[in-house]
Amino acid sequence: MLRIEKLSVHYGAVQALNAVSIDIAQGECVALLGANGAGKTTLLRAISGLERPREGRIALAGQDLDGIAPEQRVRMGLAHAPERRRIFPGLTVLENLEVATAAWRGLKGSMDDDLARVFALFPRLKERRGQLGWSLSGGEQQMLAIGRALMSRPRLLLLDEPSLGLAPRLSEEVYAQLATINGMNLTMLVVEQNTTMALSVASRAYVIEHGDVVLEGAAAELMDHPRIREAYLGA
Repeated sequence: MLRIEKLSVHYGAVQALNAVSIDIAQGECVALLGANGAGKTTLLRAISGLERPREGRIALAGQDLDGIAPEQRVRMGLAHAPERRRIFPGLTVLENLEVATAAWRGLKGSMDDDLARVFALFPRLKERRGQLGWSLSGGEQQMLAIGRALMSRPRLLLLDEPSLGLAPRLSEEVYAQLATINGMNLTMLVVEQNTTMALSVASRAYVIEHGDVVLEGAAAELMDHPRIREAYLGA
């Protein structure tokens, strides 16, 4: 579903990503782990078209994304739930969800089934559908950000730090729903500092440090890897 080959991104003279290569199969959930500043968010932004790589290739379902605008990538089935949620402050919960249907509205039927699916995953959003999005709690805003991404009918869902700023109980709740979403055969790339949470839902993971992929493998194997346990699990 997603293939990244030797991708390099620079911010001026600073190299944020260095020849990064990643493969994600259809229906797979893959975690991208690393500390702040490692390059995780930069990679997601490059996939979404918000950052232009200096070198390398990104392909979605076999189609090269070079030169394709971010909004067109959404129409191709790419959805990005960004770090810190980015909820539209002047819109209600329902309006935030409806905005995401712009890529297909009028071409692919009614949004009723999509809303029902999101509300089944996150019942609190249904209860608060008329409430302004900015007034929700942090956990509810994260649910809204994920629900909004799902409303675009993606084939690939990018999630940037879904547990950021959430209490442990809410993090567990969000990740339980991510596991349910992945069970619907939706391909997912999850960027996360909370290594335990990410590896609980992913089948495989990559570890990125200073713009380089330094480890990759099955989630269960990485959970027991000495380098992971020392650097990210406090063992």
